Amino acid sequence: MKVRLDSVDWKILAALQANGRITNVELARRAGISAPPCLRRVRALEQGGIIKGYRTLIDEKELGYDLTAFAFVGLKNQTEAELVRFEEQLRTWSIVREAWMVSGEVDFILFCITDTLRSFQNFIIETLTATENVESVRTSLTIRQSKAEPRIPMDLPEAAGDAPSFVPA
Repeated sequence: MKVRLDSVDWKILAALQANGRITNVELARRAGISAPPCLRRVRALEQGGIIKGYRTLIDEKELGYDLTAFAFVGLKNQTEAELVRFEEQLRTWSIVREAWMVSGEVDFILFCITDTLRSFQNFIIETLTATENVESVRTSLTIRQSKAEPRIPMDLPEAAGDAPSFVPA
């Protein structure tokens, strides 16, 4: 079943994506509706799987996590079973904060955050390259983050008819 988001839903999503701690009253004001229907809409977006959760953004550098890096991993074998096995393994590595299976020259891109270069090197040498089925690993250390936007671009549609559809999970 497809569900259509109207312009009010898009306003709610844009405001929540910018500030997940916004009060329902302020959210309703920004969406141009009263508080009770706003709360119902938010709950429906949550139940429909559009809103997956809420997080607090923490400055990792302030907590001593000074190294951010990417690891580009190529596997020897890309059968579904081997891909799933690698995904299960990478979920156990706390240094890996996000991971994507990709097409192209590598099979996975791992987004890593840790405290020191030494701990990243140890992870690469002792853990990642030692993992069964890993054929190659290339890394890139970050210099600085140049852009950090919420995941979804929120160019609000002019009319509800312009809004993309979604299929609930």
